Amino acid sequence: MRRSILPLLFSLFVTPLLAQQTGPAQATGAVQQIEPLQPTTAPKGASITPLNFPTLTKGQLELIKLESDFAADVAKGGGKAFATWFADDGITLNNGQPAVLGQTAIAARANWDPKNYQLTWYAEGAQMGPSNDTGFTWGHYDAVFIAADKPSTLSGRYITFWKKVRGTWKVALDASAEEPPPPPPTATK
Repeated sequence: MRRSILPLLFSLFVTPLLAQQTGPAQATGAVQQIEPLQPTTAPKGASITPLNFPTLTKGQLELIKLESDFAADVAKGGGKAFATWFADDGITLNNGQPAVLGQTAIAARANWDPKNYQLTWYAEGAQMGPSNDTGFTWGHYDAVFIAADKPSTLSGRYITFWKKVRGTWKVALDASAEEPPPPPPTATK
């Protein structure tokens, strides 16, 4: 039997964002429109700061900083550092791979050395949940496999769902998808 994780993700992260209500509308049960998400996409490799994105909320900036710290830690410590950022019940989803469930299983699989495999990424945006204890970031990643004969690179997109566990931010879900291959060259007449 195949179970879908999408209903769980929707209920944990999207529903609270959609259900955010304040003031008199909450008391009357009326649906209140929430503010649309502010675009936060930065050019490749550009830093997202209050100076170049003044409309970002404090929560969005907090998550982007958190993602940056996560990436810096992994660049130095490799797979071992990657696994330490996950909640006990964290999940990873990657192209063509089965889901890895739980921090212990993630640590067992994330055994790469940054001398042989370099994983780098940067956030392009973030959204904080209404209770300020969940949120998500998204962006671009590059993975470089360093081989003596010929290094290879994969690039793609990622999304990281964050949650606070006993007051500390942890990764609840990390999912990535490789960029599609470039289109074949077109023949000219």
